[in-house]
Amino acid sequence: MSNTRRLDATGRERTPSMADVAAHAAVSAQTVSRVLSGHPNVQPATRARVLASVDVLGYRMNSAARALSSGRTRTIGVVVLPTIDYSGSAVTHGVESAARRAGYAVNISTASSPDPAAIAAAMTRLEQQSVEGIVLVVPVPTGTDAVEAIARRIPTVTIDGSRTDSSEVVAIDQFEVGRLATEHLLELGHPTVWHVAGPDEWLDSTGRTAGWRSALDAAGRDAPPLLHGDWSPESGYQAGLLLGRIPEATAVFVASDEMAFGVIRALHELGRRVPEDLSVVGVDDIALAAYCSPALTTVAQPFGEIAALAVEHLLRRIDDPTAAPTSTDVAAQLVVRASTARYSGAAAEAGESAPR
Repeated sequence: MSNTRRLDATGRERTPSMADVAAHAAVSAQTVSRVLSGHPNVQPATRARVLASVDVLGYRMNSAARALSSGRTRTIGVVVLPTIDYSGSAVTHGVESAARRAGYAVNISTASSPDPAAIAAAMTRLEQQSVEGIVLVVPVPTGTDAVEAIARRIPTVTIDGSRTDSSEVVAIDQFEVGRLATEHLLELGHPTVWHVAGPDEWLDSTGRTAGWRSALDAAGRDAPPLLHGDWSPESGYQAGLLLGRIPEATAVFVASDEMAFGVIRALHELGRRVPEDLSVVGVDDIALAAYCSPALTTVAQPFGEIAALAVEHLLRRIDDPTAAPTSTDVAAQLVVRASTARYSGAAAEAGESAPR
């Protein structure tokens, strides 16, 4: 062990260098660089000797040296919006995990707002950090000239966002999410389904609303007035206070689990029973959904699968930038729990008992 120790001028042990590896393996520093960068023109025996010296000395190439020797930073960027909702955090975590398994580091850049100019600015910051590709975790319209220009220079994949000519999209069909939720409630016999939507600028929200309307139209039912939230439990709570005072409201599709928690809390406070008086369906199937009271029926989104597919698409684009962009849709799944039940008609017939 003592013959592998390297000391600096003060006598302290120092980190081994590439030159140390070259001396130990009896090769040139250029050969070591070629081995570590995966260059094909190295004899197998020489490669094995260099790698053995790397192990013996405990040599680790830093990221700057790796980028210089290979032209690759092994880093991808992720653009996120300034939100603390579960879905955004879950997807970002999934991207980081998938990238790490593939040997990539992740730099995160937060756009100051959902505005396309802010998203382009966040992408520019990542470009300046020499990332090899970018994942946009931004389910809002992004098809501007500025975003398009960056996507032409750097391989880009969008999760649940709008597709540009140069980027790829990995997404859940949000129209199908809205349709699944609404049809479930209609199949339980409810005369119609109310909807608490997310913000209009989010593609997730508009897609779910379109699916809700389509399911009602297909069943020949009138769509009640649309309610809006901002993805927060508080906004769901405020919507629930309105719904709880509408006697004819017996079923509601809420555009996120977190808003659904707020809706259910408001209904409890108003004395409206879930699901006996009003059935509730959410979206996401976050971990807390099964532990809500009652357990929440929801449309599950497989965040880990979405993130892994996005990284897979991105690495393929990095390896072959000339490949034509492709997109992948991931299926959503209805998870039925205790917050929905068959329509009994009791609430509509006893409207005078509802809180006002």
